[in-house]
Amino acid sequence: MAKKLNITLIKSMIGRPEKHRKVLRGMGLTKLNRTVVLEDTPSVRGMIRTVSHLVKAEENIDEAK
Repeated sequence: MAKKLNITLIKSMIGRPEKHRKVLRGMGLTKLNRTVVLEDTPSVRGMIRTVSHLVKAEENIDEAK
Protein backbone atom coordinates (compact mmCIF):
# COMPACT_ATOMS: atom_id res chain seq x y z
CA MET A 1 0.00 0.00 0.00
CA ALA A 2 1.36 3.40 -0.97
CA LYS A 3 1.92 5.93 1.77
CA LYS A 4 -0.32 8.97 1.97
CA LEU A 5 0.33 12.45 3.34
CA ASN A 6 -2.13 14.86 4.94
CA ILE A 7 -1.22 18.38 3.83
CA THR A 8 -2.91 21.39 5.45
CA LEU A 9 -2.62 25.03 4.37
CA ILE A 10 -1.82 26.95 7.57
CA LYS A 11 -0.77 30.35 6.20
CA SER A 12 -2.36 32.51 3.53
CA MET A 13 -0.96 32.71 0.01
CA ILE A 14 -1.71 36.44 -0.16
CA GLY A 15 1.45 38.34 -1.04
CA ARG A 16 3.37 35.19 -1.95
CA PRO A 17 5.23 34.72 -5.25
CA GLU A 18 3.22 33.32 -8.14
CA LYS A 19 5.37 30.18 -8.13
CA HIS A 20 4.25 29.37 -4.58
CA ARG A 21 0.61 30.00 -5.48
CA LYS A 22 0.85 27.64 -8.45
CA VAL A 23 2.39 24.91 -6.28
CA LEU A 24 -0.40 25.25 -3.71
CA ARG A 25 -3.11 25.15 -6.39
CA GLY A 26 -1.38 22.14 -7.95
CA MET A 27 -1.70 20.32 -4.65
CA GLY A 28 -5.39 21.29 -4.42
CA LEU A 29 -5.01 23.81 -1.60
CA THR A 30 -7.07 26.92 -2.20
CA LYS A 31 -8.42 27.96 1.20
CA LEU A 32 -6.89 28.32 4.64
CA ASN A 33 -7.08 25.26 6.93
CA ARG A 34 -8.04 22.96 4.06
CA THR A 35 -6.49 19.50 4.13
CA VAL A 36 -5.77 17.28 1.14
CA VAL A 37 -4.53 13.69 1.07
CA LEU A 38 -1.83 13.01 -1.53
CA GLU A 39 0.41 10.07 -2.40
CA ASP A 40 3.89 10.17 -0.88
CA THR A 41 5.98 10.62 -4.05
CA PRO A 42 9.21 12.51 -4.70
CA SER A 43 7.34 15.15 -6.71
CA VAL A 44 4.86 15.81 -3.88
CA ARG A 45 7.75 15.94 -1.39
CA GLY A 46 9.41 18.58 -3.59
CA MET A 47 6.21 20.62 -3.70
CA ILE A 48 5.95 20.45 0.10
CA ARG A 49 9.58 21.54 0.42
CA THR A 50 8.91 24.55 -1.82
CA VAL A 51 6.06 25.86 0.34
CA SER A 52 7.05 24.32 3.67
CA HIS A 53 6.56 27.66 5.43
CA LEU A 54 2.89 27.72 4.36
CA VAL A 55 1.79 24.12 4.95
CA LYS A 56 1.79 21.40 7.59
CA ALA A 57 2.45 17.88 6.32
CA GLU A 58 2.03 14.66 8.26
CA GLU A 59 1.73 10.99 7.43
CA ASN A 60 -1.79 9.66 7.11
CA ILE A 61 -2.67 7.74 10.30
CA ASP A 62 -5.68 5.97 8.74
CA GLU A 63 -3.33 4.04 6.47
CA ALA A 64 -2.63 1.37 9.12
CA LYS A 65 -6.31 0.33 9.33
